[in-house]
Amino acid sequence: VQLVESGGGLVQTGGSLKVSCAASGRVESINAMGWYRQAPGNPGEQRELVATLTSGGSTNYGDSVKGRFTISRDNAKNTFYLQMNSLKPEDQAVYYCNAYATWWRSGVRRVNAFWGQGTQVTVSS
Repeated sequence: VQLVESGGGLVQTGGSLKVSCAASGRVESINAMGWYRQAPGNPGEQRELVATLTSGGSTNYGDSVKGRFTISRDNAKNTFYLQMNSLKPEDQAVYYCNAYATWWRSGVRRVNAFWGQGTQVTVSS
């Protein structure tokens, strides 16, 4: 199973950006999912929680993004998204998607956590 992110880039302060995370491979379903970020200059620090979404539809957002970011999913595409509005310079970071996926390997059904490779979001002031 691979999580492939897309949609990062450069945006001005106050602008919007939408990043996507698509799961590929023998995925049966994506259960819980989330977005995390790591700011530049802090490679040793834990990734900051941005938003999570459970299979039941419950969401949780980091305090710094509440009211500005929205996490959503498209079950048919095994893809989930992060819509980011009113971006600030402090939102600049590498954004990573994370998912608990039910998948198959060698005829065995498994549930594991996976991470995407990260996508850079740069916010210019």
